[in-house]
Amino acid sequence: MSLNNQVLEKSISQELPYVEANLTYLIPMAEKPVNYTYEPPAGIPRSNGTYQTYKLPIYNARSISENILLDREGFAFTRHRTSVRDFYDEEELRRVYYPEAEQLLQEVTGATKVVIFDYTLRNASQSKPGENSIKEPVRRVHNDFTAKSGYTRACLELAARGIDDAEIDTLLQQRFAIVNVWRAIAKPIQESPLAVCDAQSIASKDLVAGDLVYRDRIGETYAITYNSEHKWFYFPQMHREEALLIKCFDSATAYARFAAHTAFDDPTSPPDAPPRESIELRTFVFYGENRNFLNAKAR
Repeated sequence: MSLNNQVLEKSISQELPYVEANLTYLIPMAEKPVNYTYEPPAGIPRSNGTYQTYKLPIYNARSISENILLDREGFAFTRHRTSVRDFYDEEELRRVYYPEAEQLLQEVTGATKVVIFDYTLRNASQSKPGENSIKEPVRRVHNDFTAKSGYTRACLELAARGIDDAEIDTLLQQRFAIVNVWRAIAKPIQESPLAVCDAQSIASKDLVAGDLVYRDRIGETYAITYNSEHKWFYFPQMHREEALLIKCFDSATAYARFAAHTAFDDPTSPPDAPPRESIELRTFVFYGENRNFLNAKAR
């Protein structure tokens, strides 16, 4: 057991504060899971998977955040001031927030290059499928990319930016990761906070690759099956001057690769809590010659 794992295990055994909440896992299945991002044709189910909930402890990681590393547990927490006024303004996001996030990731990871390729706004009260791109929180345990789709999405996005095949090959032969930058964008989060699973507690057998069907392409994500060894954490009352980094893919197998995560119903949340408003950026982090860099503690 690594020193860092010992720190986490000791913190948990010393009654780190926690809540108990239901987390929803995929039930093992023979066929490949398929989920549609839109209403599929008649007769085709939106999802072919079946799921089961388990009531599990989710530990408050605020007091041990400095002992949690992106390359070990697969997630990291940091304070990060933003100058964005309106996160629903796409022009301001690209002009202000993208450069802020790129700088943050370079500082935390030691990356030589950061490419932001996607973002998702979540607000259940404003989500209108088919009318806007705002989504509701995802309430199933999952990871956004697989060992395969990390590479395929990187090839797709880099080519779309006019990068030639030779440079793409060079970039993808070096270590790179996909890291989400997740934060609150309005009031402190009480409703549907995000739980993240220590990547070191996830066995390879728990990861089930499934198709995520869009109107114009098919992606691949991991659904997660239940394992009693999973260790879950969250950072309650996150506000807009804080950021959670989540490792969704790493080309290097020596580091944490897949940090499963899910929204959950916090039993301590007041019944009249406003809907969670959050944003997640999806980014490629290229390490270049710093391929063996191990993240220092977050700021």
